[in-house]
Amino acid sequence: MTPIEITDPDDPRIADYRALTDVALREAFEPPHGLFIAEGELVLKRAVRAGYRMRSILVDAKRVAQVDTIAPDAPLYAATPAVLEAITGFHVHRGVLGSVHRPAPSRAADLLGRAKKVLILEDVNTHTNVGAIFRVAAGLGMDAILLSPSCADPLYRRSVRVSMGEVFAVPYARLDPWPGALDSVREAGFTLLALTPDPGAISLRELSPAQRERPALLLGAEGPGLSGSVLTAADARVRIPMHRGVDSLNVATAAAVACYELGG
Repeated sequence: MTPIEITDPDDPRIADYRALTDVALREAFEPPHGLFIAEGELVLKRAVRAGYRMRSILVDAKRVAQVDTIAPDAPLYAATPAVLEAITGFHVHRGVLGSVHRPAPSRAADLLGRAKKVLILEDVNTHTNVGAIFRVAAGLGMDAILLSPSCADPLYRRSVRVSMGEVFAVPYARLDPWPGALDSVREAGFTLLALTPDPGAISLRELSPAQRERPALLLGAEGPGLSGSVLTAADARVRIPMHRGVDSLNVATAAAVACYELGG
């Protein structure tokens, strides 16, 4: 594919890539325009392999040969590093960006009908944690992730990058209303397990075979953890046994430990 040279940061053809470090602007721009931005050659290849359609690719001119076969039907724009930085607002050290068509949202009921093990996130609004949890879920065999309405967008660039593209491998949906929609998870045959550092909770190791059969593991944000209403709605409160006075782990790390313990 012959690349299209971009020399002007204000070129309207690369509008999808402007001001990528402005989180509020990107969150207001990307979903309504039906797109998201992915970064890195490997991530773009995983997106295409998962069936996502590319809108365009923007690349450091020196790296055209690395990406010219990823999406032959999409425009391939090339620019110098200085122009890339002027467009995006940061040094694009991987040298490869893609604008990808955003898929239609999945329905939670559809995912629950096919899944046996799910993660449910409440108010996890740090993109790096969301991306890391998706990588955990993919690597440890979870079937789906359900998100409270206020969780960060899994398709935000930083989430996609931290997940190494595994956001494309794990289906997800929003649960709304929150937390009332947790009843629908239980009605679908899942056991709601609320992960908490509360010493009064039972150890994950002590879960019964019935509780492990179709687990829905609930995880809260860094700091506040799960809300009181979610803890009340859960079928069981579970904890990871800790040592040396450490009260808890990073939410993505806790997700990894719990998913492994649940047989992921």
